[in-house]
Amino acid sequence: MKERIENRNVIEIRPLVPPREIKSKLPLTEGAAALVVHTRQAIRDILYGRDMHRLLVIVGPCSIHDPVAAYEYADRLRAVADATSEHLLIVMRTYFEKPRTTVGWKGLINDPHLDGTCDIAAGFSLAREILLTINHRGIPCATELLDPVTPQYLADLLSWAAIGARTTESQTHREMASGLSMPVGFKNATDGSLQAAVNGMIASRQPHSFVGINVDGITSVIKTIGNPDRHIVLRGGGGKTNYSPEHVARAAQAVSGEGITRPIMIDCSHENSGKDHTRQADVARAALKQYCDGQRAVMGLMLESNLKSGKQTWRKDAPLQYGVSITDACLGWTETEALLNELAGSVAAGTVEAGVR
Repeated sequence: MKERIENRNVIEIRPLVPPREIKSKLPLTEGAAALVVHTRQAIRDILYGRDMHRLLVIVGPCSIHDPVAAYEYADRLRAVADATSEHLLIVMRTYFEKPRTTVGWKGLINDPHLDGTCDIAAGFSLAREILLTINHRGIPCATELLDPVTPQYLADLLSWAAIGARTTESQTHREMASGLSMPVGFKNATDGSLQAAVNGMIASRQPHSFVGINVDGITSVIKTIGNPDRHIVLRGGGGKTNYSPEHVARAAQAVSGEGITRPIMIDCSHENSGKDHTRQADVARAALKQYCDGQRAVMGLMLESNLKSGKQTWRKDAPLQYGVSITDACLGWTETEALLNELAGSVAAGTVEAGVR
């Protein structure tokens, strides 16, 4: 038998349900569309300095694996978001794709049944259903976009997106970001490099042509005009933090030519917290102090939070605790609610003191 020239290590190629079919079964509603449009514009107002008295807060589970828990979290977050809306613009983390350093559960889209079957078609449908439900409950959604085909299935339900630390140097992801319709945050690289995020932010503003899929799932040439609504996300790296006043000032200076008044979000998790979820609140307070002291380049914060604190280990077919993360450890709800209210109060005091209107 001759050696196989192609697909030597492939055991199956299965056609994927096209985006149009999933969208026809789970269509964008007027209410969800209105919330997405409103929130995207509110984020742009923060980015361009038209809104100087609010912070964007991206908060929620490290990853979503249980729709029921996600809906309970969204309902709780809605009450806090409404109460603090004068000072915080709260958007829920709805992360369905998880890049792995080596191996592990790769997220709800890849393995929605948590059993290793990797029913990706079901994953896209479930992710879209979750986004629709959360938007209907009045909470806008944010995610990291990992696979470049994902936006065709979900982007109309997203108010904000991230390009993660492992993909911020990827040309494919910069091209994808150039065509996205929502504001996009570029994280610094895992080694702490800021330049990778700066380059991503610059590149995604430019027009690009690249290979992707259309709504019918057909391989297509995608041409973009570039995305003007971008910013940096500082998350630490290389065993070091990068949320100090010096780091923020340096990052703001590095993108000063990009026309963004408030270009810096601080991720309070990952290496900025020393990978200790209980220290996220301290990072948030330190970042907020900079804002209140007049550093208006700070536009927002990111927090990993769930119904219950900590994390648990996912194993195929093993029972899981309700409301506990199966990826990064998270703040529990009680701590999250108290912190968000504290942040709103500090923003209120800081803007009054600074004379911001």
